[in-house]
Amino acid sequence: MAAPAPVPDPDPSRALPLREVRVRLTQLVALAEVADTVTMITRDGDPRPIAAIVPAPAARTAARARADAERVGTVAAGWARRLDELHRQGARRHAAELRAVSDALAQAWAELDRRVVPGSDPALARLRAVHADLLRNSPE
Repeated sequence: MAAPAPVPDPDPSRALPLREVRVRLTQLVALAEVADTVTMITRDGDPRPIAAIVPAPAARTAARARADAERVGTVAAGWARRLDELHRQGARRHAAELRAVSDALAQAWAELDRRVVPGSDPALARLRAVHADLLRNSPE
């Protein structure tokens, strides 16, 4: 007479006391391998799990996930340091370029003052007022 086919467990995760796991270890390992069953191991009389018998791919996946999370954290920290340094370099470059533009504008105004009598050209007076307002409102 043939053995009845095993009925799949509706809950693939089960909890067994350590004493029973010792007796059925081979069967529980086979269940983990064939049916992807997770067996939680508890101490006798304590319902809290202390260990588990899991399919090998699930164990590798969890270990790989932890390793990946650590690697991602390290990479993210590296990128954050690089971005901070690029931000500092950009700010220094911007400050240098702003000083160069301000110096060039000061020279241009000095040359215009030398060539044109202040107040004689209304368009130039408007530009001078806008430039003065810009200098007053600049963050430096």
